[in-house]
Amino acid sequence: MNILFYCPFKFSIKSKNLSSLGGIESLNIELCKELTKLKFKVFLATYCDKEIQINGLTNIPINKIITKKNKINFDIIISSNDPFIFDKFEYAKKILWMHNTLSIEKSIRKKNFLSIIKNKISVVFVSNYLKDKTSNLYFFNKKIIISNFLSKTFLTSKVNIKRKPIIVWSVQRNRGLNETIQMWIKKIYPQNNKIRFYIFGVDKKKYISNETYLKRFNIFFFGRVPKEKLKKIYSKSLAMICLGYDETFCLNALEANACGLPLLTFGKTALNNYSIDNYNAFILKDFNELSNKIILLSNNGLNKKIILNSFRISKKFRLNKIIISWIHLLKKI
Repeated sequence: MNILFYCPFKFSIKSKNLSSLGGIESLNIELCKELTKLKFKVFLATYCDKEIQINGLTNIPINKIITKKNKINFDIIISSNDPFIFDKFEYAKKILWMHNTLSIEKSIRKKNFLSIIKNKISVVFVSNYLKDKTSNLYFFNKKIIISNFLSKTFLTSKVNIKRKPIIVWSVQRNRGLNETIQMWIKKIYPQNNKIRFYIFGVDKKKYISNETYLKRFNIFFFGRVPKEKLKKIYSKSLAMICLGYDETFCLNALEANACGLPLLTFGKTALNNYSIDNYNAFILKDFNELSNKIILLSNNGLNKKIILNSFRISKKFRLNKIIISWIHLLKKI
């Protein structure tokens, strides 16, 4: 059985910056590697320069498989968000691995709608929220929910109980960040000038005009950094701000919890199902309540129980558990 994972991004399994890749790319690599270990014949198609094979996993250039010269017959094709590839392989079984929303308007504009309609596609949603938000007009053959899983980089046998006065933001979408920064300057920092706000994932060159001014209030932008560095910061911080305006799953929240780092969230979108108040998260109503909670945490620290609870909930999303659903799907589709 030949299985093709189609991930239309520019990287290879030999890229030097693998630990800095986004969630979709990382998930594809880790799932492909694990299935290869289980003796599945797996190909990963990306925008890479040449074909590479490591430990049985073949990373193949997208340009090679979409040409008429392609001689590999794929039994199953799994595409991340993009149904275009299904048009190229009439007889393969097709799975759309949907990480993000795909509105009818967007799919028509990107010329994806017909690819979904004319192919007999099964879809894997990463959350119930995403499934409910996706239009029924797509007429998918099957609808399956398989949660995203925790990167192995964040796996640990125990968590650090001692914490420093650091609040983290690591969601690339910056909705709510302006309000948070203003709240920090006007209310949080004046209450405790020792607390620090670390912002990851947001491009500071596009976002801020006066970095020196923000540093006066212990606000620091780091951009995108390797997962190993995130793990170190998460493991010593107080909480992650993850408001949840447009999350379909939120790997950042899962990675934070794996380090014993609870969430500060409004509990919206997919985080409504994942976040449990005073267990792995603090669910807050508005920015005023958010600021009050941060001030409280900066003065009193984190309760050991919520650190351990956050760590425990992340265990449900380890790859060795999630992959069981993938294997069942691949064998039964």
